[in-house]
Amino acid sequence: MTSLSTEEAPRRFLESDRAHVLLVRVIRIAFPHDTLPVSAYERTADSLLNLAVQTNRMTLAVANGLDSLGSLPQGDFLGLPDDEAFAHLKSIERTEFFTFVRGNTVLTLYNLPEVWAALGYEGASVEKGGYLTRGFDDLNWLPDPRVEEYSGELTRVEQGPLPYPVKASRRTEADEVTL
Repeated sequence: MTSLSTEEAPRRFLESDRAHVLLVRVIRIAFPHDTLPVSAYERTADSLLNLAVQTNRMTLAVANGLDSLGSLPQGDFLGLPDDEAFAHLKSIERTEFFTFVRGNTVLTLYNLPEVWAALGYEGASVEKGGYLTRGFDDLNWLPDPRVEEYSGELTRVEQGPLPYPVKASRRTEADEVTL
């Protein structure tokens, strides 16, 4: 897609395999997890593309954003090493395209049960009696906390009078805070 002069071109581009592949790469670079299956990134990309075509503004923003990734000075975004791809995404993080991708990826990717399983999240606990009855501290990926009790003598240190005078001020109704 080199020209987005008609209303049809951006929508057709977002329905293409190239747009899908580019968006999957963007999401994987922006949200890297070695343990996540590729299908989670692909489902997220599908969801974002479907969301983008719901309004003309987002259709155009996402289509232009993805299209621009194919003509970077360093080459096609798909062929860039991960660190260069990340640097490019960092440089466009304030664009409407990337803001859309970041915000909706957080809501979509991390709401997939396959992602929960890969990250060790067991899901909501309300239906299962709550966290207190299920072991709220059963995380196996955190180190055990170091717990030590102080066994020394408790002493009190007297600070003495303040080295400056303290003035008492009268409070006014304007000083009162009501909740």
